[in-house]
Amino acid sequence: MPTPNPNNTLVVGLSGGIDSVVLLHSLVYLGYPCIAAHCNFHLRTEESNRDAFFAKKYAASLKVPFVSIDFDTMAHVKAEGISIEMAARDLRYKWFEEIRQEYSAKAIAIAHHREDSAETFVLNLSRGTGIRGLTGIKPINGHIIRPLLCMSKKEIINYAHDNALEYVSDSTNLQDIYTRNKIRLHIMPLLSEINPSVQDAIYRTMDNLQKVQIVYDFAISQAKKNVFDEQKDTISIKKLRSFISPETLLYEILQNYGFAGNQLKEIYASLDGYSGKLFYSKTHRLVKDRDFLLLTKIDTQNNAESYWIPAEGSKLLTGARFKIDFVDNTPELEIEKNKALAYFDADSLNFPLHLRRWEQGDKFRPFGMKGFQKLSDYFNNNKFSKLDKEKIWILASGEAIIWLVGHRTDDRFRVNTSTKKLCIISFSE
Repeated sequence: MPTPNPNNTLVVGLSGGIDSVVLLHSLVYLGYPCIAAHCNFHLRTEESNRDAFFAKKYAASLKVPFVSIDFDTMAHVKAEGISIEMAARDLRYKWFEEIRQEYSAKAIAIAHHREDSAETFVLNLSRGTGIRGLTGIKPINGHIIRPLLCMSKKEIINYAHDNALEYVSDSTNLQDIYTRNKIRLHIMPLLSEINPSVQDAIYRTMDNLQKVQIVYDFAISQAKKNVFDEQKDTISIKKLRSFISPETLLYEILQNYGFAGNQLKEIYASLDGYSGKLFYSKTHRLVKDRDFLLLTKIDTQNNAESYWIPAEGSKLLTGARFKIDFVDNTPELEIEKNKALAYFDADSLNFPLHLRRWEQGDKFRPFGMKGFQKLSDYFNNNKFSKLDKEKIWILASGEAIIWLVGHRTDDRFRVNTSTKKLCIISFSE
């Protein structure tokens, strides 16, 4: 928790229920400057409006600034294809962060308590999870803080009673229409029959697993350094296989790129298959190559994009720049060996030049060769990966390819003894 002072403003989620009422009251009592933030999800008709009215009135009684928002939660459910619980969570946290930034607040305070954390443990266990899912709710997660996580529900009720605090009750909390409610109303009482101290047992387990996670995360971070090249976004298949649990390490690497569940199992199984298999997350694409798994961010631009480059000046395009210069051919002129530079006989070129992606059927005459070669054959001979091919730019004069950019020029446009003027094209990323 940040120390109370005028610069440590907290956005406090205020539903109007007992937990959030106790949270706001205690923070104000401790001297924290607060902004009460209320979300009306319009899921309980008049009851939702009652909660919004109460929250505003309660914030005013504490002389705390109040902000609120109305959500069409069901529209978000349909648009995203997610549960009501998940939709409300997404909408709430996104808006809280917007308010935090708008008011330059230090953090967002949420009223989760010990029982909420235990329920999360059981919920994740029922769905299937790893160590992280069994460590409970984090007291601090980015700008989210949960000051009541060390308190039990009974302690919160006692606090409200001792301070004569009013609050509203959500009628759906007594209905098992939501998964978390089913756990609270049915599963936890059954577990308590088996072990009356089940809550304490779960807390101890979560505490133990939090310590295990520290060791686990350290081991994974060391293995990642050996297996995953973050600069090139490549995973060495050979090094991955040498790890004591390669599938686990692969999961830990790829989950950060949106890959999850059965898809990760399919990716791991593909290590024994042929090259070229593709996998997609919402943000990234993964290609199984010969020796590596290759990651790239999905390009939202049209891969068929093309540019026309005039004879003068330079051309700036996404992530790269082409610059064209003309110089006289003199005995003192030296040809620099640099893949980012290409030298041509200026008189052999027709401007504007056409910069585009390669296409099936494209062919050129590689520098130093007399015959034509299809680009597809050139790529295979030089062991281009699928992703390498997709990144390639072609520079053409009319219909003729003059440069496989960054790799090889066409012999037909080379500088020779009869060249009077050179066209020098530079490429930089």
